[in-house]
Amino acid sequence: MDTSAKETPEVLASREIYKGRIFSVATDTVREGEKTYTRDVVRHPGGAGIVACFDDGTVALVRQYRHPPARYVLELPAGKLEVGERPEVSAARELEEELGVVAGRMEQLSEFYTTPGFCSERLWVFLATGLTETAQRHEEDEIIEVVRLPLARALEMIASGEIEDAKTIIGLLLAAPRLAGSTDSESHAGRYS
Repeated sequence: MDTSAKETPEVLASREIYKGRIFSVATDTVREGEKTYTRDVVRHPGGAGIVACFDDGTVALVRQYRHPPARYVLELPAGKLEVGERPEVSAARELEEELGVVAGRMEQLSEFYTTPGFCSERLWVFLATGLTETAQRHEEDEIIEVVRLPLARALEMIASGEIEDAKTIIGLLLAAPRLAGSTDSESHAGRYS
C-alpha cells in the first residue's frame, strides 16, 4: 500500500528530556487528523554497518559486550554517523577502525529504520570486498574480538539463533546471493555454499 501521499502529522511541540553522547530523548506532541497524542522519541544520528567479505570466502564479524541485553553479541562492524558524514564514509572508517582493512569495492545493500516505533535511527549496510589489511584503530572504550567465519556458517548461526543482531541478520542475508553470484563464483563455489 502506498502511503507516500498521506498527509504527514504535525508536531505541535517537542520537549527534550535527555541528551547524551550518542542519542537524545524527547517527548513530542503530535496532531494526526483530529487526534492529538504524545510520543517518546529516541533521536539518533544513524549508522553504517559492513559485511566484510575476504577473498577466501570468510566474513568478519565482531564480538563485543552490549550492555542493554547484558551479553556478548556477534555482529557486523558498525558505528554511528558523525555530523554531516555520508554513510559510505562512516562505513569505510568503521571497517578500518574495527577490522584493520580497507575495501577495494563498497556496495550498499540496504538502508532501514532500526526501530521506527520509538527511534529515528536509520542504518545503512554495505558489502565490502577487495579487502586490504592496514591496522586496527579502536576507540578508547572499544573492546572487540574479530571473528572470521565462512559465510555459510554465519548463515547457519542466523537460523540457529546464535546471531541475534538485526543489522547483522539483514546484512548477511542480503550479501549471500550477491556473493554466490559474483563474477568469480566458479572459483569460490565451495567457499560460499
